[in-house]
Amino acid sequence: MIFDYLILGGGSAGAVLAARLSEDPALRVCLVEAGTEARDIFVRAPALVAAMVPGRPPIHNWAFQTVPQPGLDGRRGFQPRGRGLGGSSAINAMLYIRGRPSDYDAWAEAGAEGWSWDDCRPHFLAAERNMRGASEWHGDAGPLQVGDQRRPRPATRAFVEACAAVGCAPNDDFNGAEQEGAGLYQVTQFWDGPRKGERCSAAAAYLHPVMARPNLTVLTRARAERLLLAEGRATGALVRRGRRHLRIEARREVIVSAGAFGSPQLLMLSGIGPAEHLREHGITPVHDLPGVGANLQDHLDYIVSYTSPRPDVVGLNPAGLWRMARAAGFWKRHGEGLFASPMAEGAAFLRSEPGLAEPDLQLHFVVGIVDRHMRRPHLADGWSAHVCALRPFSRGTVRLASDDPRAAPAIDPAFLSDPRDAALLLKGARLLDAIAGAEPLAPWRGRRLYPHDGSDAGLMADIRARADTIYHPVGTCRMGRDAMAVTDAKLRVHGIAGLRVVDASVMPSLIGGNTNAPTIMIAERAAGFIRADRRGD
Repeated sequence: MIFDYLILGGGSAGAVLAARLSEDPALRVCLVEAGTEARDIFVRAPALVAAMVPGRPPIHNWAFQTVPQPGLDGRRGFQPRGRGLGGSSAINAMLYIRGRPSDYDAWAEAGAEGWSWDDCRPHFLAAERNMRGASEWHGDAGPLQVGDQRRPRPATRAFVEACAAVGCAPNDDFNGAEQEGAGLYQVTQFWDGPRKGERCSAAAAYLHPVMARPNLTVLTRARAERLLLAEGRATGALVRRGRRHLRIEARREVIVSAGAFGSPQLLMLSGIGPAEHLREHGITPVHDLPGVGANLQDHLDYIVSYTSPRPDVVGLNPAGLWRMARAAGFWKRHGEGLFASPMAEGAAFLRSEPGLAEPDLQLHFVVGIVDRHMRRPHLADGWSAHVCALRPFSRGTVRLASDDPRAAPAIDPAFLSDPRDAALLLKGARLLDAIAGAEPLAPWRGRRLYPHDGSDAGLMADIRARADTIYHPVGTCRMGRDAMAVTDAKLRVHGIAGLRVVDASVMPSLIGGNTNAPTIMIAERAAGFIRADRRGD
């Protein structure tokens, strides 16, 4: 069990790295993943995102919870994270968003040298095989298939019209010259070939096609418990697989790709992190690195939901389930239709007030009722519209809850701890109410779930009672040069040789949108860094 590179975590970043590094037949690469290969129907069928994300039961999902959130009336939030090859790209809504160039320029200005938009853009394009073809904004030769939705629901078209009714112009490409506007998401789905209409996770795009390479070993149902460290260098990891404990060594590098929650947890379990916190859990500090687990950022999401008198959206009633069953057959034959829907079909990027330099709010329109707090399923057909503040000021932490590697980490996003986030989300909720109440959505607008009294106080109370994550945690092993940075700009862990972190945890700040495409880009860049280091460039 000795390899050149050991990758711990087979999620979006780990899958990319394993595929890219094993392109060199002279290298031996091992990928360790706690979940399965994630090739089953729940992953392949896009609409079954609705079965995986709720985490009840936890299908390919770690289904974490936060610590109680004072900003959310003391509630515990829900934090779904993918468990299996492809990670969260195997359970997400497949929405392909890069953010704005200014997001990456801000990384570079904050100390992540070489991560400006001009630096990152070529790697986005290299990853992408967009059905629209190659252009200034898109690539057509990468592994990751990105396509247009083939048959979005009529209600989604009405949502776009409703946005226009309140002054938000249409936009047919949120990854083009301008992000602002309303339209349909592009999705990471296969758009040609025998898998047309199936989810194109990072594993399906990069890893599954190359798993037979003789120099690549993929261990699934295997969980990294601690790093092996000797004389200031990472040399491998202790891995539990079933009842066996494996000692896996790395001649060149260990790469931690366990995500915004798992990566800081694994570092801390190994004695790398804030020394006093480690001692509290009986762990001897090997390297005092205070930024490990700090700087947690996430998009807090508020939802408005309506029942619908029209049956062309999704419902958990007998008629709706029959329509879904018929849609499954159509999808199997043609790769299109409702079963190919990401459910979150519509989007808008808005400015909360005129004069802002960039959109600060994002909307998702879902063709079903999303209710994170329901005690029993809503049987009616319905739809939901969501809003989140794109660049939150609140900063939280990931800490150890126990020195047991099998225990979930203590996740504290500190939602709404900065009052600026509450004020912006309140503005966003007002805009959301205006869009949901606009005339184009009238044919689909039945009974509103969770109505409030219309006052700012009543709306804010509803936000605190029901808002939760839209699943974009980042930043807990951020790159930079200052004392709280965990990695340098090439993602090498400060103070420990032979160790990198490659996943969303290295982002210095949240980008203005969904985070899967940027995570894949980060892994593409990391593969280039590793190849350059090996050549001595």
